[in-house]
Amino acid sequence: MLEVDIKVKRQDFSLVANFTAGQEVLGILGASGCGKSLTLKCIAGIETPDFGKIILDGRVLFDSEAGINLPPQLRRVGYLFQDYALFPHMTVRENLAVGIRDQDKELQLKNLVESFYLSGLEQRYPSELSGGQQQRTALARIFGSKPELLLLDEPLTALDDYLKSQVAAELAALLQKYSRTTLFVSHSRDEIYRFCDKIAVLADGELEPVRLKTAVFENPQTLAASRLTGCKNHSRLGQGRPGKVTALDWGGIELVVKCKLPALYAGIRAHDITLAEKLCADNIYEFEVVRVLEEVFSFVLLVRRPGFAGEDLRVEGPKEVWQDYAVAGKRVYLQLPPGKIFFLDA
Repeated sequence: MLEVDIKVKRQDFSLVANFTAGQEVLGILGASGCGKSLTLKCIAGIETPDFGKIILDGRVLFDSEAGINLPPQLRRVGYLFQDYALFPHMTVRENLAVGIRDQDKELQLKNLVESFYLSGLEQRYPSELSGGQQQRTALARIFGSKPELLLLDEPLTALDDYLKSQVAAELAALLQKYSRTTLFVSHSRDEIYRFCDKIAVLADGELEPVRLKTAVFENPQTLAASRLTGCKNHSRLGQGRPGKVTALDWGGIELVVKCKLPALYAGIRAHDITLAEKLCADNIYEFEVVRVLEEVFSFVLLVRRPGFAGEDLRVEGPKEVWQDYAVAGKRVYLQLPPGKIFFLDA
């Protein structure tokens, strides 16, 4: 069990992180510069928080009030850096040997080489390895030290696209075998969803409460969470008639409300907007197609209420469904299903 409750101040940036994680993969999802790496570095002992506590399986790693701040080598934390941080002047074998604590180093080396598919690469230097081979070497070095906590800092970012799929599958299998706590930080919603059991969204140094990943994606509660999970349609809300609110940035359309308000914003995913007949149900309005983007298997329509200023609404669907409407200037009736709209705080 990892318990973190820290505050960090760095010039004009502040970080507040308060969460616990059990024997699971906890994802921290956030944009670049939001404090993801700083959080991991504080846990690893590379950075020192200004205030708070960090406790791992009952061991106090950091306590500002008690004056406890264990150095990184005593924390038993494995940290996979974005660039893998291999020693460039050492071979694969030498890099692995650095992390091994067991007396039977040769047997441990042999096991690591076999487990991480590094056979035949032992005498190569990091510059002679592919991105996937570098990552496997870095992970093998970490696991050779038998960490009690695993920290993964954007583990797939440094890989070319064609390598990501293979390496992701290998990493998923590895994490499944690892029976301790793992923190996985990324700006990629796809990576977070693929690897993690629970998610905490980090925006501008503020960590939102930990939730199940399905809950975060199905019902984000803040504008930041909605954006980070891939929603591209958002509007400020204004007062509407009883039981309704006005979407100010979507041409002033009135939306039927089926949740507890108040809220500051509405959001809806592009693929949740559907074609409709005129005025046959709630939240149906006429829109005009402003622009069409053709994807491999779908059309993306940017639409706007005729005669109204505001943000374009993004609609996406299969080509066979939207073929007749993928024309600039086309008028189309669209429904924003009440059950698919997010009502969000700032």
